[in-house]
Amino acid sequence: MSTRYDIVIIGAGPGGIAAGWLAKSFGMSYVLLEKGPMVLQGIRETYPKGKRVYPTVPKHHDEPFAIPDLKPPEERIPVEQYVERVEQAVLEQQLNIRYREEFKELSGNHPDYLVRTNRDTYLTRNVVLAFGSNIPNDLGIYGEARTIARTLENGEAYIGVNVLVIGGGNAAADVVASLSRIKREAKDPTDVYWAHVKENFEINKDTARDLGEEILLGGHIKILQRAVPKIGEVDADGIDRLYIHQTTTPSIPNELYMYQGISFPMKNVIACIGSHGPSAIFDALNLQQITCTGHICKIAKEGERLLMLTQDLETSRKGIFAIGGAISPSYMQIGADGIIQETKHSNLIYTAIRDACIVLNHTQQLEKVP
Repeated sequence: MSTRYDIVIIGAGPGGIAAGWLAKSFGMSYVLLEKGPMVLQGIRETYPKGKRVYPTVPKHHDEPFAIPDLKPPEERIPVEQYVERVEQAVLEQQLNIRYREEFKELSGNHPDYLVRTNRDTYLTRNVVLAFGSNIPNDLGIYGEARTIARTLENGEAYIGVNVLVIGGGNAAADVVASLSRIKREAKDPTDVYWAHVKENFEINKDTARDLGEEILLGGHIKILQRAVPKIGEVDADGIDRLYIHQTTTPSIPNELYMYQGISFPMKNVIACIGSHGPSAIFDALNLQQITCTGHICKIAKEGERLLMLTQDLETSRKGIFAIGGAISPSYMQIGADGIIQETKHSNLIYTAIRDACIVLNHTQQLEKVP
C-alpha cells in the first residue's frame, strides 16, 4: 500500500471504464477494481448471448461524445459486438485494471480513504462507486454457495461432480442447460440437479426450448420441485454441505410431515435466486439515503431507498461518488439552492459514461485548487 491514489474506481462497467479513461487522460493516479475476470462483466451477465439488445445514444444527445472509443455506433449492433469493441479499446488504452478484486470495505475519511478488497488495500483521496445494481442474493444459510446473477464463469470446474442449481427462473435454467451441455460433451455421467422452492418454474419460451433440446440430446438433468434449502452444516469430514428437503405427504396427525432430503457439498451448489440493489452497501458505507414514501418519489417505487447526491454525483461523504446503474432508476439530488428532489437516472451505457465525465471533471478541478 505504498501508492496513494487520486482516485479508486470500483467496477469496470461503462461508467468505471470511462472514469479510468478520463483519470488517465487527466494525469491522475488511479486504479480500477473489477471483481470479475473481464471488463463489462455486469453487461455480459445481464444480457446473455443472443438477446436482442442494441446499445444506442439517446436521440436528444447533441453534444460531442466525451470518449469516442466508448460511443455506441450509429448502426445497430448487438450488445455482444459492442462489448468486444470496448474490450479492445481498453486493451489499447492500457488502463490500470485489477481483475478478480472484490470490494470488501471502505474506512477512513477524506482525503485518506482505505479501500479493502479480497486481495489488497488501497489508499486514496477519492472513491467512485461504479458497480451495477444486479447484486446476487445470498442463500442466507451457513456456508459459501456460489451465488450468481446470470451466467456461470467456469462450468468446466463442475465436471465429475453432481451439481445443485437453485432457482426457478431463466437465469437458473440457463445455468442448468449450460452445465448439462458441458458434462454431456465431456461424457461425464454425473447429474445436474435443478431445485426450486415452488412447484412451477417460471422461464420464457426461448429458455424452455434450449433446455428441452439439451434434455433430448441426453443431458443428465434431475428436477426437484418444492425443494427447500434447509440446513447449512459441516459433516464428519469437515466439509460444508447444504441439505434440501421436499415435502412428500400432507400434514398427518399431530402436525407431522414426511420429508425426503438430499445433501450436497456446498462447493457444488449454485444459487440463482435473484438480485438486489446496492442499498445495503450504501448503508455499510454510511451514505445518506431517503426512503420513498407518500409523494416523495414519482419514479422509484414505494419503500425504495434512494441515495442522496450533489449535482456532481458526490454522496453525503466528501470524496465518495456514485455513478451508473448503482443509482438507477433515480436518486435524490441536492440542488445548488439546497432543495432536494428526485432525479431520473436511466440505466444506460450513455448515462454511465456521462456520469463518469461529471465526476472526473469535478475531481480534476478540485485537484487544481491550491
